[in-house]
Amino acid sequence: MSLETTVKRRVKYVRSIADLDQLSEDEKSKLERVSTEYVFRANDYYLDLIDWSDPDDPIRQLIIPREDELSDWGELDASNEQAVTVARGVQHKYTDTVLLLCNEVCGAYCRYCFRKRLFMDENDEVTNDISAGLEYIAAHEEVTNVLLTGGDPLLMSTRRLTEVFEQLREIPHVRIIRIGSKMPAFDPFRILNDEELQAAFRKYSTDRQRIYLMAHFDHPTELTDEAVAGLDCAIKNGLICANQCPLIRGINDDPDVLSSLNNKLSFIGCPPYYLFQGRPTAGNEAYELPIVEGWHIFQKSLQGGSGLARRAKFCMSHETGKIEILAIDDQHIYLRYHQAKDSKNIGLFMICRRDDQAHWFDQLEVVQEIVV
Repeated sequence: MSLETTVKRRVKYVRSIADLDQLSEDEKSKLERVSTEYVFRANDYYLDLIDWSDPDDPIRQLIIPREDELSDWGELDASNEQAVTVARGVQHKYTDTVLLLCNEVCGAYCRYCFRKRLFMDENDEVTNDISAGLEYIAAHEEVTNVLLTGGDPLLMSTRRLTEVFEQLREIPHVRIIRIGSKMPAFDPFRILNDEELQAAFRKYSTDRQRIYLMAHFDHPTELTDEAVAGLDCAIKNGLICANQCPLIRGINDDPDVLSSLNNKLSFIGCPPYYLFQGRPTAGNEAYELPIVEGWHIFQKSLQGGSGLARRAKFCMSHETGKIEILAIDDQHIYLRYHQAKDSKNIGLFMICRRDDQAHWFDQLEVVQEIVV
């Protein structure tokens, strides 16, 4: 089937483990318990990427629930986003950037999601009414960047998304709109099939006020012909693309896989931006790697490719800021605040005692701080 034929495809969503014919009845029974705790959602396009004969298939690990998600480990709000929530659906952690959590649905649900709390019935952090956020942004002239997130903004109707673009463009000091989305991987037809959305990109991503598509590709398998075409369509309609993803056990915790992903992303105009150390989120223990192990994987992945393929920063998105993992030797882990909740900490250099079991900054002992 040609790409031209598949462009008009509409994905079909699967919301129940019971509907996955590729699983045995015993597997379905066990995994239904998990999906009761942490919601399951996928679509036929994305499920078709799985090699069902391989129990360790990375796309399967990414999208299909696992029993060990029910282990008692981590916290639902591992980076304490509630502490920087200034209104419902509005987060302001870094001086220049405000997050609008404008949608509570994703195209599918990554099993390692750090915001899985948003998809639970009792959660009310997300709002479709962003008026309070717009008022807040308009009153804070230091805000030059607005990140639309959630959930996935590209699951919103095109009419509603266009209204959001228009409202943000009425605030002169907002120079950048970012769309945090995994739809280019989950459903590239969302961009390919919607000429109205493409027109909105062209209208509101201007030469002096750009829209950035912050894509979320975790594995080279996701870079199908359709996904590449979707990104190409976004770029040709005025968007600037970059990729960010976590380092995830069983999915991209291999230097060759990570290097391949980043090289291919650089080739198609969506180069890597951040590689995140996984947050200690409830249900995510099976997907996590210790900091030291992750840093070595990251370093080995940088041995091939151009500078564009190697420009990602390996960071922890911690409650206090984005902490870049710079280097590790036999005794120490060297960190730096790339971004910080308290702007006085930006650039702060920290030397920590090496701990090969530590997964997160809170588990490290800081032995020296150097203000630069």
